[in-house]
Amino acid sequence: MNNIENNLLHAVETNWFSFVTAVIVFTVLYVLARKRVSFGARVLIGLGLGLLAGILFQSLDLETRGVTTFGSIYVSLIRMLVIPLVFVLVLNSIASLTSLDFLRKIGFKTFGWFLATTGVASIIGLLVALLFNPGTGIQQETPENFQAREIPTFSQVILDLVPSNPINEAANGKVVPLLIFALFLAVAIIKVGSKNADAVKPVRDLIHSLTQVLHQVVKYVIRLTPYGVFALIAGITARYGWDTLQELGSVIVTSYVALILHFVLVFGALLLLVAKVNPIRFFKKIYPMLVVAFTTRSSYATLPVNLEVITKRLHVSPRIASFVAPLGASVNFNGCGGVWPAIVAVFTAEIFNINLTITDYIILVLVSIISSIGVAGVPGPAVISTTVVLTAMGLPLEGIAIVAGVEALIDMGRTAVNATGTTVTSLLVANSEGEFDREKFNSDEDDEEVAVSPV
Repeated sequence: MNNIENNLLHAVETNWFSFVTAVIVFTVLYVLARKRVSFGARVLIGLGLGLLAGILFQSLDLETRGVTTFGSIYVSLIRMLVIPLVFVLVLNSIASLTSLDFLRKIGFKTFGWFLATTGVASIIGLLVALLFNPGTGIQQETPENFQAREIPTFSQVILDLVPSNPINEAANGKVVPLLIFALFLAVAIIKVGSKNADAVKPVRDLIHSLTQVLHQVVKYVIRLTPYGVFALIAGITARYGWDTLQELGSVIVTSYVALILHFVLVFGALLLLVAKVNPIRFFKKIYPMLVVAFTTRSSYATLPVNLEVITKRLHVSPRIASFVAPLGASVNFNGCGGVWPAIVAVFTAEIFNINLTITDYIILVLVSIISSIGVAGVPGPAVISTTVVLTAMGLPLEGIAIVAGVEALIDMGRTAVNATGTTVTSLLVANSEGEFDREKFNSDEDDEEVAVSPV
């Protein structure tokens, strides 16, 4: 009992300032919600207050666990939804189809856009890295405790993707095997339903009901986004001091220039020329998802918000969104598998004084595209993709360790680009299949109500 009291007293003494700050900010955000301030505005306010709080904590060298605990709770709640959401939505999306030909067609288009945009992202990352030349003048030793991550063999990657025990896969958070299991079930429902519709009607009704219930749970969790964004940003801002940022500032700047160019030029061009929609309107509509992706640094954690944005703000049909979005969270890595490995490769070559040739650049782009498929479902896809690329180019893996100090900051932008790539692909596929309501997209109706009820 004394130990519990001592631990509680120590927690209060060391975290009271951050805890009180969090309570005050949460109260402000709650009052704004009661006054019907829009969800998007509250998210941005939470972001701004998180930056200010983080700077204060860092400058005064204060403990931040009182704030970061709230951020961890938010991330845990939103991750709680991923497994049931992916399973039920993929089932609902595919089982609602009447033709397997349609499934093959949208699957081919989805993978095509994923791989094409990842290849372009790799080229942009390479060109920007060659222009900015990050690593010039950096003299930094490799951390003693650094261990290069093992690259899974091709056969192991394939085996890891094949579901052997769906319950166990779900318990371990393995999304891709569960997605494949859901695909098998959905195709079976379509096949049986084509012969005897009454036999699968109870199953379809159950899936439809579960989908509606999960959507309601998603709304509950998404309402916490302004609070979670504040806590996450405050913790990240307080964690990184100016010394770390100055040492590897060139890597940060290079990464964000490349990510922004890919975001604006590639996604903007696809929206304008292929989907024929206003890119500015599109980016305004998806910014709630961007904030969540930027702060959580997880495509899976962003998935519930992304689905809401794709269907309710972009007005893409649920059956397209429910297929593309979960798949994109698993295999679409424009930022992690395209931009980032290219920048790290050039950075590593520079600090170790290794000259790269045109052949190396071609290998870099091709391997980036291939590895973006191979790391599906593997934890830490950015590290694995980068490891594969550096190994293929014969570069020292120590380069990964040297940039590890700022990777979390860059990962925020990478995840936002990954999630946006999935959102853009959803719109492109839906537009090609007549599953996109262009009139509603272009209307000036209030699209803020992704999560409207005050909390």
